[in-house]
Amino acid sequence: MALPAPGLDDRRYPELVEDAVRLVRQACPEWTDENPADVGIALIEAYAYLTDQLFGRLNQVPDRLQLKFLDLIGLRMVPPTPARAPITFWLATPARSALTVAKGTETATVRSGAEAPIVFATGADLVIPAVAATTLITRTEEEPDGTEYEPGGPPFGAFAVPPQPGDELLIGLDVAAPSVAVRLDYAGQTEGLGIDPRRPPLVWEAWTGTGWTECELDRDDTGGLNRSGSLVLHLPANHQTSIVDGRLAGWIRARVIEAEDGQPAYTATPQVRRLDACSVGGTVESVHAELVFDEILGESAGVPGQVYAVRSAPVLGGLGSPVVETSSEEGWQEWSEVDDFAASGPDQRHFRLDAVTGEVAFGPVVRLPDGCLKQHGAVPAKDATVRIRGYATGGGLRGNVPRGAVAELRSSIPSVSVVENRHAAHGGTDGESLAEARDRAPILLRTRTRAVTAEDYEALAREAVPEAARIRCITADGEQVPAGTVKVLVVPAAAQRDGVISFADLVPSPELMERLAERLENVRLIGTRVSVEPPRYRGVTVVARLIARPRVDRARVRRDAVAALHGFLNPLPGGGLDGRGWEFGRAVRSGDVYGVLQAVQGVEVVEDIRLFSANPVTGERGSEQQRIELERNSLVFSFEHLVRVEEN
Repeated sequence: MALPAPGLDDRRYPELVEDAVRLVRQACPEWTDENPADVGIALIEAYAYLTDQLFGRLNQVPDRLQLKFLDLIGLRMVPPTPARAPITFWLATPARSALTVAKGTETATVRSGAEAPIVFATGADLVIPAVAATTLITRTEEEPDGTEYEPGGPPFGAFAVPPQPGDELLIGLDVAAPSVAVRLDYAGQTEGLGIDPRRPPLVWEAWTGTGWTECELDRDDTGGLNRSGSLVLHLPANHQTSIVDGRLAGWIRARVIEAEDGQPAYTATPQVRRLDACSVGGTVESVHAELVFDEILGESAGVPGQVYAVRSAPVLGGLGSPVVETSSEEGWQEWSEVDDFAASGPDQRHFRLDAVTGEVAFGPVVRLPDGCLKQHGAVPAKDATVRIRGYATGGGLRGNVPRGAVAELRSSIPSVSVVENRHAAHGGTDGESLAEARDRAPILLRTRTRAVTAEDYEALAREAVPEAARIRCITADGEQVPAGTVKVLVVPAAAQRDGVISFADLVPSPELMERLAERLENVRLIGTRVSVEPPRYRGVTVVARLIARPRVDRARVRRDAVAALHGFLNPLPGGGLDGRGWEFGRAVRSGDVYGVLQAVQGVEVVEDIRLFSANPVTGERGSEQQRIELERNSLVFSFEHLVRVEEN
């Protein structure tokens, strides 16, 4: 429900007439003619009508006053959050010396018509070192201690004869290469027989100090070390050097794994003649935002309750807390962000940030009932310079771009030739609207940061993780949710093009889940167990046959129909019947799908529709159904719709 406007007087016309007549009886008992035709009654009714109109005008509180009421109860609107994407910087030639891509380097999508490009800024420095292979070691079950070889020495077998699962070829790099794309140039004899070069039973891993982490294989021209060529590996961000067999190096390895059903295994070991390594790129996390560093807010007047405004608002959420600093004789002093000043002492350097308006406020002085003054939070010294060390502005839902959309470098960097996002951006959400804030205000007044009802959990979770696209709380029902348990389901913001979403992007990050679980653990009632998890997704495949109107492009009609199905059977905002995402637990009915397809431009008749449930992980489809039921904690996921368009 919306935040109710304060009623200055809730009486209406009938009540006003009745009250006036009662007062007349008390003040003038000799007046007994209460007939509607009496002049006195006519005057009372006229004044009651005018008073009712006046009350109606007074009770219409404008938006500005509503905002003031929201301020009084401490409600702060949720700011937008930026989408994140790993941006890969590819070098024109292998690195000969270390190259640094500075924090804040901007990349962007390609401009399309009048639409402005979407800009991403790197969130940290990316160092791409020059690397080289210094040593090679083979390990097998028969020789667990390993045999060492020189990269340019005589040929040797990479694994045992024949290779067995667990055999390893270790490659030692002269330096660690975290987040670096390493190219391995391989020369060998075609001896790794038996395998399918497109799907070899081989995995590439890197040592991270605590264990081996699988590397992302960008491309492999060697077909699993089965022929001469090169392959490119993306090393993990925590790759580091370590000692193996007395040799300090940054280690990566190729490990033979068990062949799956239908996957051929090695029948002979590859013969390594030469193996070199070099750096050809690097990947760094980037955000859809403009990063602002060391912005001067002004000079302190030395009085309590000072408020400063940043130049660019809103300040994005989900990127950590900004740091405010003030100058002093000892240097810059840091101030910490707090939600409010209730617990702040007079010597504690605290500030409060309104992310939507971009206002930085310092602690006020409060007059107590006995007339004394109490300072909440320290006061910056007079004439001290106030600055904010770093914040981000921008963000929004449009930053959830698909894979490969980021392709332009906004500033020239020597040796960098190409940039790309190899994975879709995710996590971008629009800020809270005033209407949404008004709807949340009654919950804030009722709960005061304590979760009791399902609505309380959803509102507090939204504040904790504003980058989530949807949050749903389901309570105990004795079946899916045990008694005493509350399940909070999180749908992350994900990239989509024409409604098509990668299923992997619908899994919330561990960092988001941990942050939300920690927040809800602090506000839950004693005895309540809170479970934070993603929804259960039910894949749905629609098989449809459409009759197109005469003289229309059937290929275009088919594309539009498939896009309409992806947009309708969609768990993210924009999908579903109301555009807010598919409703949790709502069944998929063929009748709803008929309406969606019939509305596609160029469709004459929807001839046939069949629904199939599907497992989005394995791809296994179920039997044909006219209605696909969903559990309370389930959402739909569009899985490979098949549409056939025929002529009329």
